[in-house]
Amino acid sequence: MKVETSANVKTWHVIYTKSKWEKKVDALLTKNGFESWCPVQKRERQWSDRKKIIEEPLFRSYVFIKASKEDHSKILSTMGVVNFLYFLRKPAIIRDSEIEAIRKYLGQSDATIQVVDMANIPPQTKVEINQGLFMGQKGEVVKASKKSVFVKLESINMMMIVEFKASEVSLQ
Repeated sequence: MKVETSANVKTWHVIYTKSKWEKKVDALLTKNGFESWCPVQKRERQWSDRKKIIEEPLFRSYVFIKASKEDHSKILSTMGVVNFLYFLRKPAIIRDSEIEAIRKYLGQSDATIQVVDMANIPPQTKVEINQGLFMGQKGEVVKASKKSVFVKLESINMMMIVEFKASEVSLQ
């Protein structure tokens, strides 16, 4: 019988990668036996002679990984990994519900997500989504207009910009 200690409990973390290395790091970590995930979305890019659909990482220089504390040194020795994302001097832990919400949303064929750095935007009103794909998710409203609500994912200090009807969001 294996006893779960805080050192070997696997939780989701964010690792910071070298620029443009997100997919490579994800592949290397997966090859080394880790559960990692680099969320990507398809975008149309215009070159001078053609248009092409490409897959871009949703979060630039970030890869999600489910790992325990004892795995951290092996992860950091992986080529392309710079460091873990820290929050209050500890590696930031991402809730499973946040990972699942991103996966669900990216699974929709018409999903478009724009990611914005939250470092300079102060937190505001706490809300809960009461309809649709994100039903039950809680977050902070950064800005609201007639058809858009900007919802912050607290543990990674990033936000996803998702359009909600006013009736789909309620104050906590």
